[in-house]
Amino acid sequence: MLPPHVGMRQYWRDFDALERWAHSDPHRQWWQQFLRDTGGTGFWHETYFMRGGMEAVYDDILQEIGFLRFAPAREAKGPLFSARSRAGRTGEPALPPAVTEEELDR
Repeated sequence: MLPPHVGMRQYWRDFDALERWAHSDPHRQWWQQFLRDTGGTGFWHETYFMRGGMEAVYDDILQEIGFLRFAPAREAKGPLFSARSRAGRTGEPALPPAVTEEELDR
């Protein structure tokens, strides 16, 4: 039996709009708290780009779902900590990172 879950699909105008939202409050505050302590809740997202490419992150996921079924998993450390870097997007984000690796190491 699978645990209860919720799924959503969102469409964004562009990556910059998604990134601005992800780095703004209250999402930023929730993400900081979640990464420090998931409370046993699994979270995953996958981003597909209209002009090709994809990126994903999985936290406390206990089974292979989505990309994990066919793509190698790599730890989100260093450059892979950022969705912008995972997606191969160039340039600087409009806002500072929602959470930094250093914040999580405290």
